Amino acid sequence: MNKTLLVCGVDEAGRGPLAGAVFAAAVILDPAHPIDGLDDSKKLSARRRESLEILIREHALAWAVAQASAAEIDQINILQATLLAMKRAVEALQVLPAEVLVDGLHCPKILIPARAIVKGDASEPAISAASILAKTARDRDLMRLHKIYPEYGFDRHKGYPTRDHLAALTQHGITIEHRRSYAPVRRCILAAQSRQFPE
Repeated sequence: MNKTLLVCGVDEAGRGPLAGAVFAAAVILDPAHPIDGLDDSKKLSARRRESLEILIREHALAWAVAQASAAEIDQINILQATLLAMKRAVEALQVLPAEVLVDGLHCPKILIPARAIVKGDASEPAISAASILAKTARDRDLMRLHKIYPEYGFDRHKGYPTRDHLAALTQHGITIEHRRSYAPVRRCILAAQSRQFPE
């Protein structure tokens, strides 16, 4: 196979949640081993994502998953942290692609030619595969956080700003895994400070 023609798909998971890292994955599919059923991870059930994850890891020519922490998100903002996670994923690949296709509007700063594709996770199989790996990796990480902080319900809402999550923030305060730069978390911090130091 002419490896100069290999294309890598890149996607992220976890830009919207109030807690946890943002994850990104990079996948180079093997044209000789096509995988049926690839799609935007948000359109797939958790069980289907997990079964496809196994196939991707087994049959892709190369794949990598990376992340940027909640602290990094607060330090450089969610867009830059997402691009950093994408850059880390691409640079962790054991095979060098000729081109990188990224879901969305922005490309990470990498040495390989890259192209952003809006809704690419629904149109490019390699991006779909990356979206599945990023999503399953992040979901597993939120289950890890749930074991550490069971009172927050991370197993149910995966860190998104649901009513239950916001209620838990009000009741228990924030954890080290919460993104302090996000408005609901910031409001929780300010409310706690006002209770501690009333005027």
